[in-house]
Amino acid sequence: MKVLILTLGTRGDVQPFVALARQLHQQGHEAVIAAPHRFAAFVRDHGVTFAGVDDGPLRVLDEGSPVADVANGGVRAKLALARALPTMFTQLLRDCWVVASEGAGRGADLVVHNGQIVAGPHLAEKLGIPAVLALPLPMYVPTGAFPWPGQDLPHTLPAVVNRLSYAGMRGTTLMFGHRIDRWREELGLPRRRGRHDPLRTVDGAPAPVLHAVSPHVLPRPADWPATAVMTGYWFLEDTATTPEAQSLPADLDAFLAAGEPPVFVGFGSMSGADPAATTVTVVEAARRVGTRVVLATGWGGLGAVPPSDDVLVVGDVPYHRLLPRVSVVVHHGGAGTTGAAVAAGRPQLVCPYVADQPFRGRRMRALGVAPEPISQRKLGPENLAGALSQALGDRAMATAAAELGRRVRAENGVAAAVRELEKVVGGTPTSPV
Repeated sequence: MKVLILTLGTRGDVQPFVALARQLHQQGHEAVIAAPHRFAAFVRDHGVTFAGVDDGPLRVLDEGSPVADVANGGVRAKLALARALPTMFTQLLRDCWVVASEGAGRGADLVVHNGQIVAGPHLAEKLGIPAVLALPLPMYVPTGAFPWPGQDLPHTLPAVVNRLSYAGMRGTTLMFGHRIDRWREELGLPRRRGRHDPLRTVDGAPAPVLHAVSPHVLPRPADWPATAVMTGYWFLEDTATTPEAQSLPADLDAFLAAGEPPVFVGFGSMSGADPAATTVTVVEAARRVGTRVVLATGWGGLGAVPPSDDVLVVGDVPYHRLLPRVSVVVHHGGAGTTGAAVAAGRPQLVCPYVADQPFRGRRMRALGVAPEPISQRKLGPENLAGALSQALGDRAMATAAAELGRRVRAENGVAAAVRELEKVVGGTPTSPV
């Protein structure tokens, strides 16, 4: 079978699908990833066919201040962003259709999409093929087990309220519905009930949903429908074709070998209002507890610091090689970083910014592998140093993290995901492995 994968977001929203595409290929299928142009080299370096689409709303990450203001609660910035986002989707939607109808995705038997790139189910409807929603966290399928992870909600709510909270996903329809309907008209698609609901097929039946998270990290809710599956994480390891993507830089390798395992700190693409101040906070906290630190700059995140023996600044490095060699992983709670930290078997400290990040922070705390999360708004040298001391010195936490890592590493989430996709299509290999 041929699978067209559509994804939008930061690197953490693209990398799992590269792993999925690699696994599809290994099992004799064909896969094409359609993602923003900025990810072309990353996808192709792993031997996966890439089709570029407009960056759309990702441009706000490049502008810096809008995301920073939203993350810190700026009302004006939120309103401005809400007005700008629908327009940003127009070219993105059109590009997706070009990819699916005449580009690298032409002839696909199945569309896999991450929800954020809202074209997925509509393209599948136009092409007459199935669509599968694939997510790193249960954001769409309602459950009474926990509240909607898209907002920082109390975890003491009654089950019925938890289920109702998943109406939060309707915000996408409210914001983009008219824009999508106009695009559907361009494709010759009719208006129909449920057309904006990715949990429903064209005939109203439940759509398949894959969750790329380990059931050891988040147990599958008992009240989910059979169409909602938890596969395990989709890890991307040594499949890159470039040597620098397969090993650690020499300076980092030497730094790790020069003393006790350092703390790793990285906040991904989250920049915050003042990355320089956050950098100072991180370095001061590490020095208060007497630990060395590897500082990941990320996508516009933490800033540079003067060269020193106890701090090393790094760029893009393979987490599966780095994180097992550090003492504690301090991060923002993004899906990819959290999964990598779990698999590394190291204690964590989550410092969330927005959206689903607080949910993961609380989950790590509940699993006993992390102290209480510290929101970025409250992050300071004193409380960060205190949490680092706890994560570094708590033997029970270290044991729990090691055991959780062992269980997660024993899973093969991408293989499980491919089996589920084969069930949807009844697919057989299109080429020899």
